[in-house]
Amino acid sequence: MKNYIYPFTALVGQEDMKLALILNAINPTIGGVLIKGEKGTAKSTAVRALANVLPEYEVVADCPYNCPPTRPEEMCRECAARYAIAPDSLPRAKRKMRVINLPINASEDRVVGTLDLEKALKQGELHFSPGVLAEANRNIIYIDEVNLLDDHIVDLLLDAAAMGVNIVEREGISYSHPSRFILVGTMNPEEGDLRPQLLDRFGLSVEIVGIKNIMQRVEIVERRRRYEQSPENFLTEYADAEQELASQITTAVAHLVNLSVPRPILELIARLNIELDIDGHRGDIVTGKTAQAYAAFTGAENLTPEHVRKVAEMALSHRLQTTPFEQVTRSVSEVLKKLQNKS
Repeated sequence: MKNYIYPFTALVGQEDMKLALILNAINPTIGGVLIKGEKGTAKSTAVRALANVLPEYEVVADCPYNCPPTRPEEMCRECAARYAIAPDSLPRAKRKMRVINLPINASEDRVVGTLDLEKALKQGELHFSPGVLAEANRNIIYIDEVNLLDDHIVDLLLDAAAMGVNIVEREGISYSHPSRFILVGTMNPEEGDLRPQLLDRFGLSVEIVGIKNIMQRVEIVERRRRYEQSPENFLTEYADAEQELASQITTAVAHLVNLSVPRPILELIARLNIELDIDGHRGDIVTGKTAQAYAAFTGAENLTPEHVRKVAEMALSHRLQTTPFEQVTRSVSEVLKKLQNKS
């Protein structure tokens, strides 16, 4: 039976969630997205739909890490060694972006992979069994109920996402491989929250709720009914919109390198982070990258304060400081508006 995937462009509402996912696809170094919200709000559907709309990419066909066949700086050590000897000898294949599901009971070995210490110590052979972070290279890792995942495992994922490399060390022996991926975590805040240190490590965060608009809710049900009755017809109906979005993302990726973040925009972002009393500099860096990706997505030639305004809430809201007895009352958009009025 064919496995049909609901079209991304057929999703009704939840614009912030969709935009956050798209911007991470344009620039994965943004650091992933944490989606907070109640169940039944199309979170997992959106992630799978986005993967399906993204273009195929070229890999070294026999590599477990999906290495790109023409970029040695992004290859594992084995592919890089083969490339150095004969660049044209690497077998090539095309693959679709995949969503790798990580269960909340995953062990450290399952995530990072394992080294065979016995072979290494007795025979001098380095034997590594790849884990989820190998499979996820150049793909998407999806964690439902990420707040229930062991903090140590979350740390490992976020470290790999930040560095683009998975490093496994055991008894003085180490092995590393590329691990560049889009990290998507979802959670219901009523079931517990992430530690602030882990929240800060996610690039973007969006909060979603069930849609209250009657006409939109009706449209959700109608579209789902048509999809279930005839998936092929429904996919055909949205084929042009899906192709248009795919082309827009591909164009944005190519355009991204031509977009710099001008100093006045950097100063605006810095003032915003200072005004919101956000610790560290990750907020500044992520806001700049996200505004840059949004500008590329819209086809803009230059970054403007409007690009910052559009993404500031998703880049900074989860970094705001609160006490156990205090609710966040400062609005990122309100502070940004005040800063712009001053300038």
